[in-house]
Amino acid sequence: MAQKETMTVNMGPQHPSTHGVLRLVIELDGEIIDKITPHIGYLHRGIEKLSEHRTYHQALPLTDRMDYLAPMSNNLGYVLAVEKLLGVEVPERAKTVRVITAELTRLKSHLVWLACHALDIGAMTVFLYCFREREKVMEIYEKLSGARMTSNYYRVGGLSADVYAGFEKDVQEIIDTFPGFFDTYEGLLTKNTIWLQRTVGNGVISAEDAIDAGITGPALRGSGVDWDLRRDNPYSGYEKYSFKVPVGEKCDTFDRYKVRLVEMREAVKIISQALNDLKPGPVLADLPQVCYPPKENVYNSIEGLIHHFKIASEGFAAPEGEVYQGVENPKGELGYYLVSDGSNKPYRMRVRPPSFVNLSAIEKMAKGSMIADLVAVIGTLDIVLGEIDR
Repeated sequence: MAQKETMTVNMGPQHPSTHGVLRLVIELDGEIIDKITPHIGYLHRGIEKLSEHRTYHQALPLTDRMDYLAPMSNNLGYVLAVEKLLGVEVPERAKTVRVITAELTRLKSHLVWLACHALDIGAMTVFLYCFREREKVMEIYEKLSGARMTSNYYRVGGLSADVYAGFEKDVQEIIDTFPGFFDTYEGLLTKNTIWLQRTVGNGVISAEDAIDAGITGPALRGSGVDWDLRRDNPYSGYEKYSFKVPVGEKCDTFDRYKVRLVEMREAVKIISQALNDLKPGPVLADLPQVCYPPKENVYNSIEGLIHHFKIASEGFAAPEGEVYQGVENPKGELGYYLVSDGSNKPYRMRVRPPSFVNLSAIEKMAKGSMIADLVAVIGTLDIVLGEIDR
């Protein structure tokens, strides 16, 4: 009886091909993948533990360092969790701006995913185009928050400040131009013979297996599971907006590509509806014991300045209890579990990161594939190691 022998090889940790400091130990039967074991933890920044030694306000900037391609989505989940703990009602204008910026973040994140996924498979033109379009969203980020990458614009109770003059015009330009860019990407890829050979039938995971593995986001919807927190457990007023939740049929890499392309088109539709819904009003809850005072009021008086630094340094005491808040970030369900002991710091903070959970399914998706197809499988998961090794 013939005995099967396998060869063990290392892949990573390096950024090209493994999308960060991910190391994969792969057992090969010839060129066929027999087993994959992910090894993680090379960043190991301890964000959850660091947050427990900071006030609720001070912990906020740590969250946008996790999935650094979708910082405002990370911030949104955290501030919603704290607001749920406190029972804070956010003004309507702030909710609407949050929806607009969260969907801009979805565009920005999906554009990086498509750029890198295409480059992994050999399509360099799409890489250049996607980064060109992403720059338009980055410019809005910079004008809103002062930072292009790790933007920190949300606050507990609303926003750090109202939008800048010309915000509506910049957002409208994205609404008008991006659908044409999506057509260009599809024209280059969707019927491209090489693209189809590398993606169709590759990285298949059934709906049942995807649910069992805890996969969420586009990777789950690509397996035909119709689930999206924005629609099924809405927050920040998403229930007011009409959008389609795309799902796949063949549960492969190509379906996950198509799902994300449709999601970008739907994000533009949500942004358009929210922009039309943007009405004048406050952008911060009237809770001076919790919220930072508006910037324009900080330096108007000695009292305002003292109050600003008091909140910044001491924070506020949250009621005892625990909450969980999940949001549909570009990679899947990002959840924050907070435990309060009645002090001004979270007693415990635990993050449910979609990249970490989705990565756990890589063996199921890649087993039986050629090792040459593994890069496409890693890319289709759209992982960020800053979130996995948080």
